[in-house]
Amino acid sequence: MPTKSKTGFVYHDQFLLHHTGIGHPEKPERLKAIVSHLQTTGLWNNLQHLFIDSAPTETIRLVHSSQHIKFVKDRCDQIGESGTGFLDQGDTTVSSNSYDVALLAAGGVIAAVDAVCSGVLTNAFCAIRPPGHHAETNTPMGFCLFNNVAIAARYAQNKFNVRNVAIIDWDVHHGNGTQEIFYNDPSVFYISTHQYPFYPGTGARSERGSGKGEGFTLNCPMKAGSSEADYLQTFKNEIVPVLNTYRPELILISAGFDAHLDDPLANINLTENSFGIFTEILSEAAAKYSDKKIVSILEGGYNLNALSKSVQKHLEILMKP
Repeated sequence: MPTKSKTGFVYHDQFLLHHTGIGHPEKPERLKAIVSHLQTTGLWNNLQHLFIDSAPTETIRLVHSSQHIKFVKDRCDQIGESGTGFLDQGDTTVSSNSYDVALLAAGGVIAAVDAVCSGVLTNAFCAIRPPGHHAETNTPMGFCLFNNVAIAARYAQNKFNVRNVAIIDWDVHHGNGTQEIFYNDPSVFYISTHQYPFYPGTGARSERGSGKGEGFTLNCPMKAGSSEADYLQTFKNEIVPVLNTYRPELILISAGFDAHLDDPLANINLTENSFGIFTEILSEAAAKYSDKKIVSILEGGYNLNALSKSVQKHLEILMKP
């Protein structure tokens, strides 16, 4: 029998109960496709599947206001069993189960942080929904209710006394929520590659943090049509030097796979192999500074075939001994 990898995997069938309505791109089928593909390729049985439970609201309050949490809960409570409603004026659709599912998703990243920061596992990938990186302290938006990667960062700092956390966000959309939450905080370095100008409109290179956090936000705007070579130049010339200077004790990845050339929501020309290369680069940094500790959290990715193959490539690198 081959030895299982030390890569954790977070998934729960209850993540499928967050319904967003017919035609919405952030749909349960995204996770179904990932799970099915990993089972078909054989990776599924070589992952460490983590038990998860709902995050307590006090953990959500590490990054969100009580008013924000109450708003999400109350809005979901108002929706009938088979209906959907909006948390914003745009596209953040929820159903009656969405609040509970969002708490479970946040609980999944907590379980991953526990396993990785305690040394039980080397790294982990969280196949969760709803995604999180657009959710600000007081504002749900962009399909996002609670900011999962921000919760992971604060939880790791509070429980494991992690001093320097680096969040690398390679989703094709800028993580305005994550940036807003940590904009004044030098203990979390937020790094983003994203199509620009594009939704949500933030992420200009001039946005570098403020106060004590000035210089601890790095935005790397990418033009529509950017290629793998363009991204690798950005990683080599900007992101890797920052990591070498900052020396993070934990690396978190906002792993959106919607910069794939087949994704319907954007105009970047990466492939599934690109995400494997990015993972390799960040794994090398983690080996230097964080004892290999990486927690990766699913964000976007809306072409089911491209998403599944990209997650596969991402995991294959994480699972390397």
